[in-house]
Amino acid sequence: MDPRESQSLLVLEDGSRILEVGCGCGNTVFPLMEENGRPFYMACDFSPRAVEFVKKNPNYNEKKCKAFQCDITKDDLLENVEEQSVDIVSLFFVMSAIIPKQMDEVIKNVSKVVKPGGLIIFRDYGLYDHAMIRFAPGHKLDEHLYVRQDGTRSYFFSCDETKELFESNGFEIEQNTYVFKRTVNVKEEKNVPRVFVQGKYRKKI
Repeated sequence: MDPRESQSLLVLEDGSRILEVGCGCGNTVFPLMEENGRPFYMACDFSPRAVEFVKKNPNYNEKKCKAFQCDITKDDLLENVEEQSVDIVSLFFVMSAIIPKQMDEVIKNVSKVVKPGGLIIFRDYGLYDHAMIRFAPGHKLDEHLYVRQDGTRSYFFSCDETKELFESNGFEIEQNTYVFKRTVNVKEEKNVPRVFVQGKYRKKI
């Protein structure tokens, strides 16, 4: 996700605590820190290698950021983050890689560290995104669930599904909508439709 779009979704205040789940090599968290260094940032990823990349970045500062390895499908976030201590959690293109039967437990896991009144910011692949349309029939595992050639999975959400997922776990819906874009590559003469689900879900007080 373009860091500029991330910045537009996040309203960052002095003293806020921000957790990015699925941080990769830090392509979102470091631009956010550069734009606004007042909050404290936490960043986790299931890949130890990705977390090491974050820690070795010259902009990594333990006074402003904490990076840690965590598989949110099985590791308790409370081992690294205090209960109800986080103002904003970002879930950008994370949930689509998780099988549907684990999604509810993942949101419960994340919810434990969110303050009452705190936010989860979400963006992921939506139904009929170009990535879904181009999958060959043999790659479909289940409704809306596909497997890539490398064995990783990709799930495509409807707004009804995300609404149910977050409401059932104690969040109020502030935003839950489709975002329609096009990916244009003039050199390759490509102009393809992209569909994402974007949401802001506030934990009930």
